[in-house]
Amino acid sequence: MARKTTAAPRGARGRTLRLRALIALVVCATATGGLAAYRAVTEEAGERPVTVEEASRLALSRLNLYQASPITVTLAAAEGGGVDVRVEGIVDYRARRGVGRYRVTGASGPLDHGLVVWDAGGLGLAPEPAGTDGPAWEQAERVPRQGWSPRAYTADPLDAGLRLLVELGADRPDNPLLLAQSGARRLGRDRIDGRDHDRFAGPRAQGAAADGARSPLTYWVDGDGTLRRVTMQMPGLGTPATLDFGGHDGSAKFPEAPWLTG
Repeated sequence: MARKTTAAPRGARGRTLRLRALIALVVCATATGGLAAYRAVTEEAGERPVTVEEASRLALSRLNLYQASPITVTLAAAEGGGVDVRVEGIVDYRARRGVGRYRVTGASGPLDHGLVVWDAGGLGLAPEPAGTDGPAWEQAERVPRQGWSPRAYTADPLDAGLRLLVELGADRPDNPLLLAQSGARRLGRDRIDGRDHDRFAGPRAQGAAADGARSPLTYWVDGDGTLRRVTMQMPGLGTPATLDFGGHDGSAKFPEAPWLTG
């Protein structure tokens, strides 16, 4: 997508399988059986296992995101070779659809821009109608069916970020015991927009060794269980994709696969 909106899916099969494994991390807690052995901990610096209270907040964060939607989102991803992509839009977690504007930039400046609509199955790209202004969802309604370039998700960082965005919200809380058992860890605390957020490593993938590498997903959750930011480390890229969540916006309309409608 960084070069042409009609680009064919690319990436080796192995990279695509790794992408699917990354997305699967946010869909469910993966450990089973037994009771977690929790320890009382102090507010020391450094990485450590989550406490009962922290696991509970992390478990609620996806439900809180679902209940707050439609919610404004920003995605920033590096595609390699000095090419960066940014999407500013809105996601409805009840419908699992998103709409927004994307912009691709390189070392020499802007490369491409337009509208993007995405859902659980794929995405569609279109040029923004000339001579018009307004929110991305209004612009998307003006694009005729033949104006969209649809495609299934690929292993590209932008596609991975969009797919993760629609998977993050959940209509029920995760199981805090399973989150703790499957390797969720507190990494530290950061202040974002004047509010403190605990930074957590997500659970490990199903079947991963207990002493294996940390999850590629990192979550920033405040004291109320509100999810503010998620980053996803992509294989072979030093810069993770960053997903930021803003406020509720109930005014937007979400086209459903607009390239399939008349």
